[in-house]
Formats: sequence, C-alpha cells, structure tokens
Amino acid sequence: MPCELFDLTGKSALITGGSRGLGKAMALGFVESGAEVMICSRSEEEVSAAANEIREQVGGKVIPVVADMSDRASSDALAARALEEFGTVDILINNAGINTPQPIDEITDEVWDRVVEVNLTSIMRLTRALVPQMKKQKWGRVIHISSVLGVGSKPARNAYSATKASLIGLCKASALDLGPFGITVNCIGPGPFLTDMPMSLLSEAEKKEFSDTTALNRWGQPRELAGPAIFLSSEAGSYVTGEMLLVDGGAFARAL
Repeated sequence: MPCELFDLTGKSALITGGSRGLGKAMALGFVESGAEVMICSRSEEEVSAAANEIREQVGGKVIPVVADMSDRASSDALAARALEEFGTVDILINNAGINTPQPIDEITDEVWDRVVEVNLTSIMRLTRALVPQMKKQKWGRVIHISSVLGVGSKPARNAYSATKASLIGLCKASALDLGPFGITVNCIGPGPFLTDMPMSLLSEAEKKEFSDTTALNRWGQPRELAGPAIFLSSEAGSYVTGEMLLVDGGAFARAL
C-alpha cells in the first residue's frame, strides 16, 4: 500500500511515448501507485508488448494505443480515445519526443517542422484537448517532459533544445491559466538517462562525458524518473506548479 500522499488509486493517466524508456518506467510506477494508465506509441507491437509487460509485473489496467504525435489527426484521436475510455483524464504526461541533431546552418525545414510538431505543438494540442474536463472536476495534473537540454545545450541540438526550452515557458503560462481550477502544470527535465535516444545518438566519448558531469558519476536508470513524476502527479505535489524539476544526477550542480 503506497503512502496516502503518493497514492494514485482511482486516478487515470495518459502517458505519451509510453512503450519504452522513461515513458514505460513512469507507466509502471503509476500502475504500482494505483492509477489506470493509457500508453501510446507509433508502434503497435511495441506499445502492446509494453502494456503486457506492465500487467505481468504488477497487474492493473494498462491500455495500449497506437498514436503518431507528428500527425494531428492521430493526436486528436488519442485525446478522444482517452476520454472515451476513462471518462476523465486526471493526469497527462507529455513524454513523446524526437531529436534529430543538426548544426544551426544545416537545419532543414523538414526536420525543424517535425521536431517542433512532435516536441511542442502536439503537446499544446493534447493539453488543450484534455484540460477542459480537468477544469470541470477542478483537479488535474499536467507534466511536460522537457530536458536538461532545455536549460543548457550541446552542439547541433538546436531544434531539440528550442522545443524543450519552449515547454518550460508553456508550463509556466499554463500553470497560471489553470491554477484557479485546481490543476497543476510542471516540467521534468531529465538529465542523462539510459534510454534508446541518447544511446543511439551519442558516441562512447560523449556517453562518458555525460556521466562524468553528474555528481553521481553515472547515467540514470529509467525507473529513477518514476518517483518525481508520481510526486508531481499526486497530492504530495499539490502545491507545486509552474516549475521545472531537474532530474539530472546533480549535473547542473557543477559550476563548470
């Protein structure tokens, strides 16, 4: 039985990008805390496998849905499906994101538009679609998964950093819009976590560089993001809104 402050029993949560990595880890943690969860991914095989894995580990209700956040019709259909399934979506975790590194003078319009669509526009649209029912019930939690690259950056991460920084601004404005209705809006900024995206983009030297910048001298495990997400989604985090919570192993504690 979880601590009452962190208990999500009776709550419903939609987690985008929930078939692997940080999204799947958060989904598992939410189900363990009592929530009913819908996860989505572009891959039917991956999202179904993730849902089955979570059910086998902890039981609970996990609904897999195929959705492509770069396609507006698919994103709209996801919001409608979540409301149809749950009646109300209490917790929205905007986790889906993509990263295609390009130096500033080599950015193509195609890449820029797709990164902005997935990492920023789809998040605005999904939030816009789901907050009206949160306002009616005067309770809700919205969490955007930003990044340490939203407050700092690395070479060639122009589009990615721009969108992740924009999520912080979106979060703060939305927190002011929705606070009177009992809805909190926050960002989580993961640092170096062992997920497919950084592992596929970084060289071995860059991977070591990232781990060496942390106070803990290691990469984070996806499971270590579930706790912060549960905190912000539960009554434990009821007075936290408009904030960016860095979960980076102490990387930004260093002056240089």
